[in-house]
Amino acid sequence: MPVNLSGNIVQAAELTVIIRLGYRSIEISHDAKILFQPFDRMKTEKISDLTIGRLSVYLRCLNHLAASGVRTVSSKGLAERFNLKPAQIRKDLAYFGEFGVRGVGYYVEDLRRQLMKILGLNERHRIAIIGLGNLGMALANYRGFDRTAFEVVALLDDDPQKVGVEVPGGLVIHSVSNINRIIKSLGVNIVIIAVPASAAENVTQEVLDAGVRAVLNFAPVRLMKRPGVNIKNVDLTTSLESLSYFLANPGHDVGQLEYVDLLEFDSEPDEISRDVEPG
Repeated sequence: MPVNLSGNIVQAAELTVIIRLGYRSIEISHDAKILFQPFDRMKTEKISDLTIGRLSVYLRCLNHLAASGVRTVSSKGLAERFNLKPAQIRKDLAYFGEFGVRGVGYYVEDLRRQLMKILGLNERHRIAIIGLGNLGMALANYRGFDRTAFEVVALLDDDPQKVGVEVPGGLVIHSVSNINRIIKSLGVNIVIIAVPASAAENVTQEVLDAGVRAVLNFAPVRLMKRPGVNIKNVDLTTSLESLSYFLANPGHDVGQLEYVDLLEFDSEPDEISRDVEPG
């Protein structure tokens, strides 16, 4: 049961005590070791897409460690296991707080839980897919979403022969003319666009008018940036052309571009890291 101590709420949760101070919180283990302490820095400093992408990589690694029964790991141990860079791990985590215990390392489950919270994965995200061609239908039938915080709740298309059809997962395809109503009634907060390039901008605007602020675009065109909106463009053709370059120029190794890019430093590697260097 939470106890009010001079305005601070102390909450016991298994082996961890969480002291909340306004919007901030400090997590302390049962033996009084600080597991996580946030920084005010995150409120004012812009976090790069590369950093966020690497957090997803770290979380995937931690999920693997947790499934293997590993309880603690240092930044060096994490780097060695998964071909990462320990200094980059510490630098990325330092944007969000002080993690780990000196002489022990990171508690895998605690760091995993904090990264899920930072990435917003402690809440369910409701997705609509617009454009049910071959790509859109493949995404609609992708069962990998079932094990994540993402749930496809709506499918929309402008083809009268597809509207009203039930897909294998049980969802029924709606008319794209009902974008606004469907998005609002189902609480959609992420939209995947898989329409022809000529329709992408108009569809995106309708989605934004309905209140959505996160768009994953598979249409073969880069969508215009809008203030307050996060648009991720996935260009399959560009990726294939990169592979084509590799085949045409076998002496130039450009393989694994996406993964390597995520692991590159945003700035100089000797930049100071503010987190605890675990054991």
